[in-house]
Amino acid sequence: MTIRVLVADDQDLVRAGFCMILDAREDLEVVGEAADGDEAVREAARLRPDVVLMDVRMPGTDGVTATRRITAAADPPKVVILTTFDLDEPLYAALRAGASGFLLKDVRPPELAEAVRVVSRGEALLAPTATRRLLDRFVAVQPNEPASPDRLAELTEREAEVLALVARAASNAEIARHLGLAEATVKTHVSAVLRKLGARDRVQAVVMAYDLGIVRPRPSA
Repeated sequence: MTIRVLVADDQDLVRAGFCMILDAREDLEVVGEAADGDEAVREAARLRPDVVLMDVRMPGTDGVTATRRITAAADPPKVVILTTFDLDEPLYAALRAGASGFLLKDVRPPELAEAVRVVSRGEALLAPTATRRLLDRFVAVQPNEPASPDRLAELTEREAEVLALVARAASNAEIARHLGLAEATVKTHVSAVLRKLGARDRVQAVVMAYDLGIVRPRPSA
């Protein structure tokens, strides 16, 4: 099945480059482009893509605000935030707004294509070590929020363990090895966690895990 992509970036050359890379893949199709956040929101509603590549910094409506509007719609696409800098606080705000992950703009073409495939499957772009450090950095600068006993009570002890590992960017295979479970069992637990928390995907579950106090950011190096 072809994955339909909308590319939003205010730089024409950057946007054209991403479109060229994605359209060269048989399973990916760029169905639209946007030069600012307002246009991205309109085109996402009109075209209903599977994935939106969203520049975080654009004139007018920025990528965070546009992401919040797009993900608030019924059956929204997955949003991947694009950024030039790897220590950019708005990225964490974008995760809270509903983004499914983020990429640096110097990403290699095969990695860009694979990222689109990953988020289209409902998985998170949180695996690389640098990304884990970046997420921890963002969490560290956010004000602490009280945990919700009601949400926590919904999780079994095993599900809370799985959520804590998901929040540390562990894959299903890594969680299975750590807990001594079959990978299929881990998938079942992850699905249950997402359902009970009302999370769209693993990224939103990660944000919730920090907010609920299940995990805390690592101390800065």
